[in-house]
Amino acid sequence: MTLLILGIAVFIGIHLLPSFAPARHRLIGRMGEGGYKGMFSIVSALGLALIIFGKAYAGFIPVWTPPAWTRHLALTLMPFAFILLIAAYLPSNIKRLTAHPMLWGVTLWAAAHLSANGDLASLLLFGSLGAYALFDMWSANRRGAAPTSKTYPASRTIAVVAAGLVAYAAFLFLHPYLFGVPVIVPRA
Repeated sequence: MTLLILGIAVFIGIHLLPSFAPARHRLIGRMGEGGYKGMFSIVSALGLALIIFGKAYAGFIPVWTPPAWTRHLALTLMPFAFILLIAAYLPSNIKRLTAHPMLWGVTLWAAAHLSANGDLASLLLFGSLGAYALFDMWSANRRGAAPTSKTYPASRTIAVVAAGLVAYAAFLFLHPYLFGVPVIVPRA
């Protein structure tokens, strides 16, 4: 559990840095823009690696038993999470609805996983990343983030939705191999 907690602290800690403009500007002044981005990427990757290994090796400590219907809730929320994650990187009309498609995607991902998992490691991981995403949206809005007013052809939005659904389908298939937990369990 220690690796997981350390990974969460490192990952969220580095991602909170942009919220503290004076500290960020001092680092950019010392390291340059490229050095800052490189350091940010390396520390983020380190935090993510610690999270992955920490979650994989965290003991199962049950906190609550999720009802069976929460698996269906998770399966319903996750396609939207993937679409929003894709929308963060591909121009579409989704960015006219929110300035934060990635953060909304992370929030839905966290909510889906919190609803379907009742162990301590899951609560720490998904709860902290979901809370961070909500904080970061609030912080970015305070700094002036706003949805775009640019209109894109409907085909762009359809492409983003399709790419999100393809990514979701891939993760449904790969989930047991990547994370050791099948998402869809055949009935006995």
